[in-house]
Order: sequence, then C-alpha cells, then structure tokens
Amino acid sequence: MFKQIAVIGSGTMGAGIAGQIANAGHRVLLLDLPGEDEANAISSAALARLIKSEPPALMHADAAQLITVGNIRDDFDKLATADWIVEAVVERLDIKRALYQKLNEVIPADCIVTSNTSTIPISLLVETMPESFRRRFAITHYFNPVRYMRLLELVRGSDAAVMQKLADFNDRELGKGVVACNDTPGFLGNRVGVFALQAGIDEAQSLQLPIEYADALMGRPMGIPKTGVFGLYDLIGIDLMADVVRSLRSILPAGDAFHAVGAESDMINGMVNQGLTGNKGGGGFYRRDSDGKRLARDLETGEYRPAMAELPARALAAAEAIADQREPLVDLVAGSDVQAQFCQNVLGRVLGYAASLLGEVTDSAQDIDDAMKLGFNWIRGPFEMIDALGSDKVIELLSATGASIPASLRSDKPFYAVSENVLTVRHANGDMDPIALPDGVVRFHMQRRVNAPLYSNRAASVFAIENGYRLIEFHSKANALTDESMQMVAQAASDHGRGILVHNDAQHYSAGVDLNAFLTLIDAGDWQGIDEFLARFQNAVAALKYAPVPVVGAPSGLALGGGFEVLLHCDARVMHSNSVVGLVESGVGVLPAGGGVKETYWRWYQKTGNWEKAAWKAWMNLGYGAMASSPQLAQKLQYFDPEIDVSLMNRDRLYQRSVQMLDTLTTGYVAPEASQFQLAGGDILERMGTFMDEGVARGDFYPHDKTVAMQIASVMCSEDGQSVEVSEQDLYDRERAAFIRLAQTPETRARIYSLLHAGGAVRN
Repeated sequence: MFKQIAVIGSGTMGAGIAGQIANAGHRVLLLDLPGEDEANAISSAALARLIKSEPPALMHADAAQLITVGNIRDDFDKLATADWIVEAVVERLDIKRALYQKLNEVIPADCIVTSNTSTIPISLLVETMPESFRRRFAITHYFNPVRYMRLLELVRGSDAAVMQKLADFNDRELGKGVVACNDTPGFLGNRVGVFALQAGIDEAQSLQLPIEYADALMGRPMGIPKTGVFGLYDLIGIDLMADVVRSLRSILPAGDAFHAVGAESDMINGMVNQGLTGNKGGGGFYRRDSDGKRLARDLETGEYRPAMAELPARALAAAEAIADQREPLVDLVAGSDVQAQFCQNVLGRVLGYAASLLGEVTDSAQDIDDAMKLGFNWIRGPFEMIDALGSDKVIELLSATGASIPASLRSDKPFYAVSENVLTVRHANGDMDPIALPDGVVRFHMQRRVNAPLYSNRAASVFAIENGYRLIEFHSKANALTDESMQMVAQAASDHGRGILVHNDAQHYSAGVDLNAFLTLIDAGDWQGIDEFLARFQNAVAALKYAPVPVVGAPSGLALGGGFEVLLHCDARVMHSNSVVGLVESGVGVLPAGGGVKETYWRWYQKTGNWEKAAWKAWMNLGYGAMASSPQLAQKLQYFDPEIDVSLMNRDRLYQRSVQMLDTLTTGYVAPEASQFQLAGGDILERMGTFMDEGVARGDFYPHDKTVAMQIASVMCSEDGQSVEVSEQDLYDRERAAFIRLAQTPETRARIYSLLHAGGAVRN
C-alpha cells in the first residue's frame, strides 16, 4: 500500500490520475509549474476543472479534499517523503529526463517513480539515470477519462517486486485492469485501437461510404462502441487524434502496417485548420445546423448534408443475428456489396494487424484482447473475434487487402479453448495456458464459456455457480428487460439453490425495461397487456425478495429503471464505484411500476420514521428521475446502505465479493416478512400539487411533468387525506394503475416515441 503519493503535471491526464487516487480514499499531492501571479494557479485551476468535469471525474465532493495542490518550485521538497510519484508532464523526452534527475536528488531510496507516457519507451526515459533509479521505475499508462477507462498499461521495469506492487495497488485500490506490456513503441492499446480507427477512415474514403454507415457498421455490430470511427474522432477531438497519429507514426518502425493508414491526411488537416475539431469545436465529421438538426460531412466534397437516420442493411442483419444469439460478424462480411466490402477490409486489416503483434508487444493473445476491452470498450478483443470468424476466414479477408499473413494466423489452434473445464489462451510460442487473472478477479463472460446455463432464453440465463448458488445474467441489447428477462428471474427464484446472484459484466448492467414493447402495446391500446406485463414483473421481483435464500445484486455501469428495481428487491448489493443507479421513468412520462415506487417509499420511511416525510422524499427522488453516479451519491437517495451494501473500485472483483457476501448471508438466513405500509395522509397531496403548479408557472416544469408527478404521488398518498394501512400488494396494484393512466395520455406516448426515434424524450 502506498502512503505518500504525488502526481507531477496537472493536465487532463495528471489531474485525472490524482482524482482517481482521491476517489480511492488516498491523499495525493498534485504539482505543476508555478504560476506567474499565483504560485499554485495552474494546479488549482486543474483541481477546479476536475470538480466541475462532466461526466464527473470525482465520485463525490469529499474526494476533492484529499487532493493537495502545489508547484514544483515551492513544494518539491515535499517529495522527500513520497513512496510513489507519477510523472504526467508534457511528452518531451528532455523535460522528463531533467525532472527525473531532479527527483533522484530528493526522493527516498525506495520511492517508485512511474511515467504516464503513451509513446516513449522506458529504455529512452531512464537511459541517463543510475541503476538504482531504473530498478524502481516503470510506465503506468492510464487512459482518459481515468475514472471510467479501466485499462492500465504497465510497461515492465526491471524489478519484479516493484511491478507487482504497482499492479496490485492499481487493481485493488484504483480499480484498473492491469495489462503488462513489453517496452515497445506505442505499447498495446493505442497501437491496435488507433490503427483500427485509421483503417476505418481509410476504407470509408476508398469505398466512398457515408460516414453514418461506416459508424453504424464499425460500431455495435462489430462489438465496438456505438460512436464508431468518425463519431469517436469528434468525441476525442480531431486535432488531438491527429497528434496521436503523428506520434505513433514517428515511433513505429518503417515496415509497420500502421504507416499505410497513418500518413498525413489533407482532409484531417484541412478540418483542423478550419476549426472543425469535433464536439469541442462546434463540429467535425458531424455538426448541428441552426435548428439543431444533425448534419454529416461528405468525405469526397467536404460539404455537410442531413445525416441519414436509417441503419445500413448489414448493421440491421447483424442486430438480428445478435438478437438470435448468432455470430454477427458472419453477417457483416457475407456478400459483395459496398457495406460488406467495408466490413471485410476493416476486419481483415485490424485483426491481421493485431495478430502480427503477438510475440512483439506481448506473448499472450489475452493481453491484447484485454487492452481493447478495457481501454477502448470493445465487447470482444481481436483474437476473440478471430476465433468467432475462424482463422481461415480472417486469412481470406486479409489476403484480399494485399497484406502479409502473420504466422499466428496459420496455426490450426484457436486462440481460446476449453480444456478440462478450464478456459485456455494461446501464447506466441503456440502453447495453450489457462487465462491469467489476479486472485479474486472474475470476468463472467469468460467463466460462462466453461459453464453451460441451467436455463436460458434470448434475454437472460440462469447458471449454477460455486457453493450451490445460482447466477442470473441479463444479455439482451443494452440488457433492456423484457418478459423473457423476468422469466429467468422468476425461474431463479424458483430453482434458487443456496442463494442467488444477479450479475453480468457487460458494459451496463441494465438500461431499464424495453420501451419498444411498451410503445407497441400503447399504440395497440392494449392496456390489459401492459397490466399483465407489469404484474409478471412485480411477481418476479417479489419472488426474488421473498426467496428462502439470500439474494445479492452486483451492478456496474448503468443500472436504471426496471434494472434497478430488480436490485432494490435483493437483500444486498455489491456495487461498482462507477455504477449509475436510479429510477428515471418520469422522464418518459411513466413511473416505476416494478416495485420501484414502493421500495423507494419504504427506504425513506426506514430513514425518517414518518410516512408523510417518506412520501415527500420518495416523490422528489422519483419525480425528478434522480440518478446517482456513485454509491456515495446513491446513499443520499437511500439507494445504497453502507451498513448492508458494498462498493468496490474494480468491477472485476464484484463476482467474488458477491459470492463471499452470499456465504455470510446464507448462515442462518431467514427470508424477510412482508412489509406493511401506510398511505401518507394530511395535506400532502395538496402541497405536492401546489409545488408543481408553482414550478410550471416559473417554467421549471412542463404541464405533463405535473401529471406524471401527481400519478407518482397517487401510489403513496391517500386520496382523502386519511392515513390508512395497506399491504405491499396494494402498492404494487397502485403502481400498475398509475402507470396505465399515464400510458393512456398522448403526452407520455410522445415522450416514449421521441426517446426511441429522435434520441431524446420531448418535453411537454
């Protein structure tokens, strides 16, 4: 464990690293150059940006108090007690070397120094330093934004103990997936990830494919984030990406395939010169017109035109394949149309390039796959994709581009295989060894390959896991909950084993209930169908809550709406520190009708001991659709109880900690008794109505906001002002009735439709 940590350099990366150290509860000293007027002006401004950043870089406001700002002129002597210093200064070798010389005169003999460089090899960084300094030096390359990007590339130094200490601290304390890299140019993640982006741009230009089609194909269908290529360029900044490409081009050997896609681009340079640097510059490959309509750039003419909303046929076919649990890559590369050619060429080049790096940047295919999944949010790594297509098919695709075939593709062995109930991975020498993960780290998408489900459908599965427990895994698109999802919840509540874990390690635990199904029922006027679906949902979560065995929920990413309602009915939660939780249904004109109103009301009653106060607090939570971006913030909404629930920095440790919690809860477990409620009475409905009327008059709310808010209130509050006792089932019934009343309004239908088809819920 490090006790005295310092970060030198308070730019975007340095400040982000300091912020994540503070998120983990550790004090950190953040230093930069002295300001002209105010000595700590530069580092203080960095801290201010960190506090105001969006998405939030800090998990809660208290984390900022753990960051002490300073400057390298006045505060350099404070490094004399440091045990870990992270250098995150400008990417100039001369500046870094001068800093290391100065550090070597001050720091303790056992202080570890690491650089956040993304390009400069260790051999150059410490070439002029004494051996004693080199032994305790390494590269810790974080990815931006540091709080959210899981990958840490740890470039091997000379002391194994130093590497282990850095790996363990970053894993357990900072929540990183650590990938050890050889000291090669560009390391691992950027080398493959930036090559993939450049290949996508090159192929789109060559084939004259509209950028919307390129992004749609090289996005979710390939298991890459939906921004695709051009959207990601805009998000990162076209000027910044141009600099990254130049940097890689300057350090990679002349024969590297990157040079074929990484040359200077007249198109990119022209856009930067015009100030078209992406989202931060008012437009890039995409922009908005004066009416807010999305425009897309024509790659050939440079002109902007209305962006096409429809998905290309290949992307639709891949989506159908995913829904049917078939391999989408097969549909992407089948055929000879321009969309298929784009997918064939991109996949051939990218997968071939990754295969060519095996044995150079790392000896294990898993390291490259992990880097792309943890650092670029790919669903699968390139070697997992090669196995999905088959090496022969990848060779065929790669040959069509005229590229050479890497030796690793010519083997008759897959890159991953199950041997004696153990998942193994191929190394550069051809050996198949068990996948390598730190003790306590479990990635269920890997474990499920050796564990066939007990029950499964298109939306969810139930697995038997260790100690006689059951695991419910959602695996629909965005893990949106459907009738099939809840069938598996009910199935696990019936065949419950010794305990139940609700968990998946997808990017998002669940984005909520599938609104497409609701819209179909609304348009059909099938109110009974809506009521029956909600009743089945309620019955499933009630069965989970009152199962005779303990139930633990372990979310990461988004856990919203119906997904969070499932979690609310668990005995306890093991939450990733970046989980975003909340009941957000009011935004689309409905209310949580899977027990969400009931459970929020109950939690606030446990906090206040007063039904009217509880109703008001729950009403505010639900009416505003309040979300929390960390467990600490969820605690303020009564959605996280630190005496029961657990927060972990590393999402890869959720599974094991949840099993440990089940082990504890199983001993002497007694299912909870049914909760007894009271409807809030007095003048609370009148006060709620007045609050909404005043808000509408001020322009804070829209008229339908009041309608939604008062229907939420109707679940918890007595119509005649009399506080009466009701059962839990009564509140379930009131939720369904209020939901249907809202579903019957044209305003709610408009909100749902606009969210699904226009990218955001209309305000009305």
